[in-house]
Amino acid sequence: MRRRMCALTLSLALASGAQAADKVKVGFISTLSGPSAALGVDIRDGFQLAVKLNGGTLGGLPAEVLVGDDQFKPDLGRQIAEKYVRLDKVDFLTGFVFSNIMLAAVPVAFEARIIYVSPNAAPSPLAGKQCNPYFFVASWPNDAYHEAAGQHATNKGYKSAYLIAPNYQAGKDSLAGFKRYYKGNVVAEVYTQLGQLDYSAELAQVRAAKPDALYIFLPGGMGINFIKQFVAAGLSTDIPLIVPGFGSDQDIIRPVGEAMLGLFDTAHWAIDFDNAANKRFVAAFEKEYKRLPSVFAAQGWDTAMLIDSGVRGVKGKIGDVEALRKALKAGKFESVRGSFKFNRNQFPIQNYYLRVVGKDSQGRLVNKTIGTVFKDHGDAYAQDCLMK
Repeated sequence: MRRRMCALTLSLALASGAQAADKVKVGFISTLSGPSAALGVDIRDGFQLAVKLNGGTLGGLPAEVLVGDDQFKPDLGRQIAEKYVRLDKVDFLTGFVFSNIMLAAVPVAFEARIIYVSPNAAPSPLAGKQCNPYFFVASWPNDAYHEAAGQHATNKGYKSAYLIAPNYQAGKDSLAGFKRYYKGNVVAEVYTQLGQLDYSAELAQVRAAKPDALYIFLPGGMGINFIKQFVAAGLSTDIPLIVPGFGSDQDIIRPVGEAMLGLFDTAHWAIDFDNAANKRFVAAFEKEYKRLPSVFAAQGWDTAMLIDSGVRGVKGKIGDVEALRKALKAGKFESVRGSFKFNRNQFPIQNYYLRVVGKDSQGRLVNKTIGTVFKDHGDAYAQDCLMK
């Protein structure tokens, strides 16, 4: 009888997820090839570096990280997600750069009650009425950098602004965010093809419009090409260009070079943040990869550290998904950005800063923090989220 009772107790414990797992398995899917590969590579490298410096563990459990390349294709991103969830039985999904690819894939995780921790894409639909208990954002709401940029443009007194973004969810979120805090006149709101690399027609239109400021959301190779063409067209001397933080970060600075000097942007993180976690991260990243980290790399690192905190918070009992959710939502990790907490929709509440591209003590082009635009800033959709 006692043997049967012990077996029953063990069975119930296993069923409830009360037993600690022997390892944690993470499915990491990102854009690792093509013109926008630098973004996914930086997220991957930041994530894997955090795991490496944790001794190959997350939350005290040995970590197995499966890495897949979505090749900038929503269908492929979903296929890889289905494999990781259904065949490989991952405990977490993460990694996507682009909202359209992530939105195609995350339903696979949600249906299986697998937590997706976003190191970048955080589209507005998942912040409001469609908020999901299995969706956590370790980066920033899609609108937030752009809201800060709109506020900066207002602070500068720019009377008119010309806006350009690619035609997909994050592009629409970006310009909606800018307009939410910009008090001047929007003279044009132009949506380009996602992945577009030639902007001669758009630049001709900007020249003709003569706005007080130009704001662009063009991540990865799109932004590299636009800024090069903007400078080559001679527009940089006449029209102030404002970009979101990733629009003038290291992945853009490296190929564009000196033309980036003096460019203003808004972000939640910078290399020069004076906190212990950030100093450790920046030094370790440069040592490991022989390059300075971008905001994407910082987000990859923080995503790993958030998962680490969740696994540690349930003492490795990751089968108890509700307890794991609660541990993740506590946000008990040392973020490279400093202060961090979750809103009710599991999107972050955090500060956003004004940065400018300048030179560090070694003569390298870097972003320097010059002010705070928003303090403890949430998002515009949390009140529509009914999640408890």
